[in-house]
Amino acid sequence: MSDDFDYDSLLERARDELPEDTGKHERFQIPKPELLYEGKTTVWRNFLDLAEMLERDPSHMVGVLLRELGTAGDIDGRRLVFKGSVNSKKLEERVQAYMDTYVTCSECHKPDTKLVKDGRALILQCAACGAHRPVKTKKIVSQTPESQVREGKILTARVDDVSAKGDGVVRMGDFVIFVPGASKGQEVKFQIEKVVGRNAFTKLVKDS
Repeated sequence: MSDDFDYDSLLERARDELPEDTGKHERFQIPKPELLYEGKTTVWRNFLDLAEMLERDPSHMVGVLLRELGTAGDIDGRRLVFKGSVNSKKLEERVQAYMDTYVTCSECHKPDTKLVKDGRALILQCAACGAHRPVKTKKIVSQTPESQVREGKILTARVDDVSAKGDGVVRMGDFVIFVPGASKGQEVKFQIEKVVGRNAFTKLVKDS
């Protein structure tokens, strides 16, 4: 038998012809939301980039995200415009939850999937490993403004406006929160010192 066909030679040849990335499982990286605050709206500038990368219907993504964020919004070209101020960290959490539920395969953890309707059920089918599972949604429970806005509570939020006295103004539900020394559009951490009716008065908290 020729040396070209012995076991070691064939094994070496097979290894040489394998793709370089075989066996490598790099974590799928999604683009970070690029947010722009315009007046009383929050603009997600690269929203459609993410929808196209995930190969998901933008309308489906918007419906899920708006429901979980508890706000309203509309697609404007390649952007998603939210009504009101949307915290960047909360948005990233909701995007990751969408990925876990509607995109990532639970078997091989790859994003090579598609959503298929089976009667009234929504099925996630994976092209990478062939797995399929029914989509089970998990509602993200958000704290209500009433439970968040209380004396001693430390919060992080985006400043919506500036009051006549120059304090930053943060709106949470029916509450108006005044943050001394904060500027419009700034994301700040503050501690609530006093709550009077639907107004809350705070002080800035510096990260240690």
